[in-house]
Amino acid sequence: MLSRRIIPCLDVRDGKTTKGIKFKGNVDIGDPVEMARFYYEEGADELVFYDITASSDRRNIMIEVVRRVAEEIFIPFSVGGGIRTIEDMRAVLLAGAEKVSVNSGAVKNPEIISAGAEAFGNQCIVLGMDVKKVPVSDKIPSGYEMVINGGRTYMGIDALWWAREAERLGAGEICLNSIDADGTQAGYELTLTHLISTNVNIPVIASGGAGTIEHINEVLTTAQADAALIASMTHYGTYTIRQIKESLHQSGVKVRMTW
Repeated sequence: MLSRRIIPCLDVRDGKTTKGIKFKGNVDIGDPVEMARFYYEEGADELVFYDITASSDRRNIMIEVVRRVAEEIFIPFSVGGGIRTIEDMRAVLLAGAEKVSVNSGAVKNPEIISAGAEAFGNQCIVLGMDVKKVPVSDKIPSGYEMVINGGRTYMGIDALWWAREAERLGAGEICLNSIDADGTQAGYELTLTHLISTNVNIPVIASGGAGTIEHINEVLTTAQADAALIASMTHYGTYTIRQIKESLHQSGVKVRMTW
């Protein structure tokens, strides 16, 4: 079994790391470059960087901040936000990222997934999914709908269908974020995570809701996620990466120990 990954997430707005609840009420909490270096030194397996207003503002990602973060860390680094073209992908990779996360841009133009996979390899293309629980309907049979533009625009697209389609198009990984759980620290959306994890053949990163180590344990075991994205529980100093990994290791979850 591959080691499960613990991945801090930096949501960045106007050059500052920010955190909200259910995509609302964001407050600035630190410098992304300093926080990236801190998490790298703590033993994070990877790092995710999202420019959270690039898509809704219809602008390009803050490439200089990406470059500065990449200079400070030596672990896989995934970057998303406002990526709409192969040129955008290339710029992010040249700035030092190992992976590119496409979300809103891929929903609007699915061919960017296949084009990116062909140009840079499947392992470089991460599908970001922002998902909301909705009533089951003919259009949304899973009861989970895709939402884009930072949680602003409902697309009428079933999340399970989209995950499978993105895998077919060449995505190498999925970062699955529950809008309902985001920032609540009340636990991951286990039903959604299990649904996607067991219906695709590519790794799934669970995102949204981590508040305790038990939440992480549940999503990696019960929901069968390959990795857990974390933010609030470490951003605010409640836990350290080392505490999380040591507890998971003691519980029998295989994680990479670097000390």
